Amino acid sequence: MAGGTHRVPFARRGSVLGEADLAALAELVRAEGTLTSGVWRDRFEERFRERIGARHALTVTSGTVALELATRLLDLAPGDEVIATPQTFQATIQPLLDHDVRVRFCDVDPDTLNMDPDVLETLVTDRTRAIFLVHYGGNPADMDRIMAIARRHGAIVVEDSAHGIGTLYKGRHPGALADIGCFSFHSTKNITTLGEGGMITLARDEWAERVLRIRDNEVDGVFTPRTDAGEERPALLPWMKFADSVYRHTAVGIRGAGTNATMSEAAAAVGMVQLDSLDRFVDRRRWIAGRLDEALSAFPGVRLHRAAPDSRHSYHLYTFFLTAGREVREHFVRAVDLLGVEIQLRYFPLHLSPEWRLRGHGAGECPQAERVWFEEHMNLPCHPGLTDDQVDHLVTAVTRAMREAYEKAGAKAHLARTA
Repeated sequence: MAGGTHRVPFARRGSVLGEADLAALAELVRAEGTLTSGVWRDRFEERFRERIGARHALTVTSGTVALELATRLLDLAPGDEVIATPQTFQATIQPLLDHDVRVRFCDVDPDTLNMDPDVLETLVTDRTRAIFLVHYGGNPADMDRIMAIARRHGAIVVEDSAHGIGTLYKGRHPGALADIGCFSFHSTKNITTLGEGGMITLARDEWAERVLRIRDNEVDGVFTPRTDAGEERPALLPWMKFADSVYRHTAVGIRGAGTNATMSEAAAAVGMVQLDSLDRFVDRRRWIAGRLDEALSAFPGVRLHRAAPDSRHSYHLYTFFLTAGREVREHFVRAVDLLGVEIQLRYFPLHLSPEWRLRGHGAGECPQAERVWFEEHMNLPCHPGLTDDQVDHLVTAVTRAMREAYEKAGAKAHLARTA
């Protein structure tokens, strides 16, 4: 709707903020305690860790920062190789642009848009240091096969779980299925911490120690006790433990500077409430997705984006594939927009983007990802902020737009099933 407002918008907010969120903020403000690095952050991290089943869960300021920290932990060196999915947001692998490593893009399964384990097997070499994957749209990747391949070759697996909170893979949660998990609490995600925020989940104690140092503006290095304990030291007041600690240790093997990636107490307080509401939000998404599945299944040339029977799709994105030809697809996009339904296609294959073309990547590298994106890929609004009336309109508009698309493309014979 050029210049207009869509009756059914794509998600500006991926969750719902309500009285419980406001109550948590009021409690925080009235307590007159610290607004950073306090008990709310500790509680949120503990609750998240327990929910996901990860060994460590540490808050940061965004999902992008979580991915940057994950990349830091890999200690990449020139000549290393990293395998990555092309079907994701740019932040998943953007930190790799700062490293002299070879990125090998792994084509996707055309039904899930997740990394294809069969293709992955052909890309792993003795130089493969890490594998970056995403649970596209909330549909879990084939983690058992991917992890088996990674373990055989000694590669570290990083899960970009920005879409995966509320998803289940064989009863287990993304973020605890691999070595490192990265979550986003951006405004559009399944839960939010007031618009921005993230979490990194870790399987190793030493990684958690490094993230804590980096996040808290300390040097990313190894600290060893001083041996010259008898050296004269400046006089300290009894409470100057921090200064005493710094004085008594020497840093060796510095790997980089720290930063301030501290989530605010306000964000963590809202995160606690949002986490408690997650199942309700996901149930709403799944209900909307079910309505859309039912409507679209009546048409030929439609392939749905579904999870395996033993897993649960959280529908961060509602995706389907329109296989009746480009003309039908183009007519559908125009028709549904005119009927007040906003469409945003996500995501353009990364290996075709300018920054990765400069690294030598290009067309033909991931043929399935390219074919599906340019010929079949569709996304529709699906988020708990939609009212029942909006969902009814969405389903009606999609049905009408599909009919119009087939008719305009001269494909009336295919509509017999919907007559």
